[in-house]
Amino acid sequence: MNQVKTVSLLSLLAGLLVGIGYMIGGSGGALIGLVIAAVTNFFSWYSSDKIALAAYQAQPIAPEQAPELYQMVKTLSDRAQLPMPKLYLVPTPALNAFATGRDPDHAAVAVTQGIVQTLSKDELEGVLAHELTHIQNRDTLTQAVAATVGGAISYIAQVMQFSLMFGGGRNREGGNPLGALAAIVLAPMAASVIQMAISRTREFEADAGAARLTGKPRALASALQRLEAMATQRPMAVNPSFSPLMIVNALPRQVMGGLFRTHPTTEQRIKNLLKVEQELLALNAQPKVAGI
Repeated sequence: MNQVKTVSLLSLLAGLLVGIGYMIGGSGGALIGLVIAAVTNFFSWYSSDKIALAAYQAQPIAPEQAPELYQMVKTLSDRAQLPMPKLYLVPTPALNAFATGRDPDHAAVAVTQGIVQTLSKDELEGVLAHELTHIQNRDTLTQAVAATVGGAISYIAQVMQFSLMFGGGRNREGGNPLGALAAIVLAPMAASVIQMAISRTREFEADAGAARLTGKPRALASALQRLEAMATQRPMAVNPSFSPLMIVNALPRQVMGGLFRTHPTTEQRIKNLLKVEQELLALNAQPKVAGI
């Protein structure tokens, strides 16, 4: 269900980009919007990992620098039947982590110095399993595409705002001035709402996948509680475009409404993790039949 919801939201986001082009410039504008969607998606596919890692000044970690961390990721990757991702360390005392990359063969996992030093082994394992599940589900690419298309919508709206201010586009064939005005005001907000909805959906899926991968849902639940509590004491400077990549919101509790949250509430995530725990307990309680 979450996969279907994500595809639907991505399609709606791309449709919004084409739609804003149509409202501004008719069929020609719609074509331009479609081209921009294709170009931005290709850019996201190829460069998302480099941009995200550079934004947080992440440094590569060699196996000899952090053997326990490296072995933990290697064990989880093997269990998930994934290639070993590249590991990076973000030099900040804040507690957070993220995964990036266009596919499992070009993936990277970055952890902050603070999260490695603070969490217990089981908690850190849960966080790493969460990030590996993002890679397995190709959420890293999904989020990059959503962020890039959303950014393109905001950029087009901003350009058209200046165009209308200086009298551009009044006589453009097929253009709709009222539609253009509505697009300028509403499209960026709608794009943000859709992008945040995609992010929240993928976080629930990654939590569940991590719980099944480690078999320890409560360890991840404990980690999420600690990460949220520490966000107030050690806030992390983040680019809003990359905030959905993080395992928890990098800033203290968001003041915006639920539609604009990059992540579900910690209470919601823990509730879902406890449901997964019950599923795992029920599965383990089933009698084993010889020969099957």
